[in-house]
Formats: sequence, C-alpha cells, structure tokens
Amino acid sequence: MVRRLLALSRPLYWLYEKRLLREVKRGPMPKHLGLILDGNRRYARALGLSPTKGHEFGVQKAYEVLEWCLEMGIKTVTVWVFSTDNFKRPPEEVETLMNLFLREAERMAEDHRILENQVRVRFIGRREGFSPEVVRAIERLERRTEGHRGMFLNIALGYGGREEIVDAVKRLLLEAEARGLSPKEVAEGLTPEDIARHLYTAGLPDPDFIIRTSGEIRLSGFLLWQSAYSEFYFADVLWPEFRKIDFLRALRSYQARERRFGR
Repeated sequence: MVRRLLALSRPLYWLYEKRLLREVKRGPMPKHLGLILDGNRRYARALGLSPTKGHEFGVQKAYEVLEWCLEMGIKTVTVWVFSTDNFKRPPEEVETLMNLFLREAERMAEDHRILENQVRVRFIGRREGFSPEVVRAIERLERRTEGHRGMFLNIALGYGGREEIVDAVKRLLLEAEARGLSPKEVAEGLTPEDIARHLYTAGLPDPDFIIRTSGEIRLSGFLLWQSAYSEFYFADVLWPEFRKIDFLRALRSYQARERRFGR
C-alpha cells in the first residue's frame, strides 16, 4: 500500500515542481547565493551507516544543486563544506574528508558541467592544516578555471567568519605598513570598505540570500561580514535530502521579501 501511494505521488510532485519552476523563474534571482551544507552525518546515521558515508551523499547533492543554480542563472554561489572548527572532529573523519577533497578537486578540473558552463572555482579559507596534495589539487583547479566567465563558485574550505575578518585586518595593516602609514593614520582613515576590500570574497557582491539545511537556525560564522543585509532561509531537511522543490520554495520565499537595507 505504501509503495502504491508513493508511486501515485510522484507525478503530483513532478507537476508541482514544474509549476513552481515556472513561477520562480519569473521572479528576481539572488546575485549571490550562500549555502551551508548541514546534515550529512545525521543522514548517514539514519540509514544505519557510518557518519563519514554521509559526506559522499553530500558531495553528490552539491553537484545537483550546482546544476539548479546554473539553470536559474545565479551568478555567484558560495558553499561552505569544511570549517576551521571541523579539524576538531575524529581523526578518521578528517582523513576521510581530506581524501574526498583531493578526489573532488581533481574531478572538478575535468567535469563537463564546470567546463561547459564556464564555472570559475575559487577556494576561500585558510589552507594551513591541509596536506600538500590537497593544496596542490585545489590550486590546480583554480588555475584551470581562472579564465572562466560564467558562474563564480566559491568553496569555503578551512573557513571561519572570524578568521576571515582577522585575515582581512592583517592584510590591511601589512599593506599600510608597506605604504609607510602609522597605526594612528590607519585608524583615522579606516572605513568598512577598506576591510571589505581585503576579505576572501573581495570584488564579489555580498550574498543576497543564504540557505542552511538540517533545521539548525544559526550561521555558525558563515560570511559574518558579508551577510549584514542577507536574507536567510532555514530548511528542515538534511542536506542529502534537499530536493529541487525545497530549493524552489526557498527561492520563492526570497522573492516574496522586501529588502530595505536599513532604510
């Protein structure tokens, strides 16, 4: 009986998705979408699998969602896949993730979706703690796609929002020192734009819209500076379960909001 009901519901979901897609495509799209990919380990545990297996499901979902973003014409996407705090996880899980990053960086360099859609890939975050093999692979991918002019894809790896702001201030101060400016001169002339120019995302628009999966209602440090005027959407589903319908509903929610930027 359950199988029969599921079989009957599939056409209804398909029709609903098509109608929702037409509706959303008529509305404004975020210029920069942020994605916090949360819930991989819980998904694996629910299936009775090792938590590390959840990351494999999460990778496949990320490719799928990237295709949805391309379909919707979203120009800049930032996905958070590994934070600075994640280094504190069990060593075997961290090692599994490092192998996954290495494999996927090499795979993306030849992926037809990346090449045909002219996706420029850049990794943002601190690279300390990653093996030389992983660093070489991500740098190779960045070089391979640096001339692309389609979507701009930031992959936040070894990323923390506080660390990003600290790194931006450090770069700003070192640059000022090279110009012969005193700390007092730097302080007197300092503006928010000065710090923004030294962030990992310098030159890109701030995120209009940030989606987090798994039901957690917090940013956990994701794009702290850049998200001052972002709209947020917290989906109850775990990341590997995130469907196109969920994605479209999130975009519809964004389109229904009035963005006033403090005015």
